[in-house]
Amino acid sequence: MYKIIYNAAIEKDLERLPKKEVKRILDTIDGSLPTQAMYLPVLKGKFKGKRKLRTGNYRIIFEIVNDEVRVLRIGHRKDAYRN
Repeated sequence: MYKIIYNAAIEKDLERLPKKEVKRILDTIDGSLPTQAMYLPVLKGKFKGKRKLRTGNYRIIFEIVNDEVRVLRIGHRKDAYRN
C-alpha cells in the first residue's frame, strides 16, 4: 500500500477544473493509487519513468518513490503532457 503525496502545483491544477471533475479525480486517486499504482502504464519521452492514471478526459501523472506515490500533475488529456 502506497502513501499519496501531492506536489505543490496540484492545488493550482485542480482550481482550473470543474468542481464535479475535481471530486471524481480525487476519489479515483484515493481509490486506485494506494493499491494499483505499480500496475498503471509507464510513460515515455520527457515523462519517462513516470506513470499515468486515466479518469475520463483527465490524466493524473505520478511517480513511485519507495513507498510513496507522488502526484505531479493533473490536467485535461490535451494539456496534461505539456511543460
